[in-house]
Amino acid sequence: MKKILLATDGSPHAEDATWFLAHLPHGDKVEITVLSVLHVPTAGSVTGLGDWVDTIMERERQRAIDTFAKIELMFDGANVKLKHVIQEGHVSESIVSVAQREKSDFLVLGARGHSQVERLMLGSTSDYVATHANCSVLVVRPTGIRRANHPIRIAIAYEETGSAEAALEEIAEVRWGAEPDLRIVSALFAGGIDEAERRKSTERAADKAADRLRSTAAHVRVESIVHDHIGEGLVRYLEENECDMVVVGETPRTRLGRVLMGSTSRFVLRHAPCSVWITRNRMLQGYPKKTPHAETAST
Repeated sequence: MKKILLATDGSPHAEDATWFLAHLPHGDKVEITVLSVLHVPTAGSVTGLGDWVDTIMERERQRAIDTFAKIELMFDGANVKLKHVIQEGHVSESIVSVAQREKSDFLVLGARGHSQVERLMLGSTSDYVATHANCSVLVVRPTGIRRANHPIRIAIAYEETGSAEAALEEIAEVRWGAEPDLRIVSALFAGGIDEAERRKSTERAADKAADRLRSTAAHVRVESIVHDHIGEGLVRYLEENECDMVVVGETPRTRLGRVLMGSTSRFVLRHAPCSVWITRNRMLQGYPKKTPHAETAST
């Protein structure tokens, strides 16, 4: 995480995302571009309204400036370089295009949906951005961690595939220290005569993955789930263990592939009750991809 794009609209869920980012540990100095997108009404929707639209846009622009001032205070004393970008246009498309233009390697935004019904709805900004961005994305949902008296609980979906290995490498770059509660969660499909052997193999790989993380995090443990739908199994685990964030690796997709539904990462993004970190950077940088014996938590 060297160049981060933080998308904000000044709302409470955007403030949660800012707080979450401000509390992610980092060593080297980080450049954070704070993006405020002003949605411009279409001509047909503002016919006859005259100067009223200009007044509203100017008010929104000032609100964006005030929001950036609050964000500066939240990062006061941190080893970061902040800059503010205000752009007019379609919110979701603007966030993706600015991330590409700024060459961001990490994109952070809040998720408006938190209830069961809201998480099922399609077309949200967070869903579009997480699907179309060319870098790793953190979608922040409120879990009460800001007021909790327990360490942040982070689940890392893992199996021996290239995208999962790349996700592990990306997470290992963060200097977690002694505070977080990290769980390597190995997930595999239920059924088949070789289920027991597959489970043993997956757990051995997860143990090795945990050892690699222990150089940057003090508290790392391994857990496993077996389910006939990997996405549902992960979401149930997150709910039952009250996790604050889940990390899933994703293989870079073509434009068509990003539109198609059904991947585990998108299922988790839409249904998880917590923040979701979708890692892409290591795969984009050419991390070797292993051939899975079945679809996994990282596809």
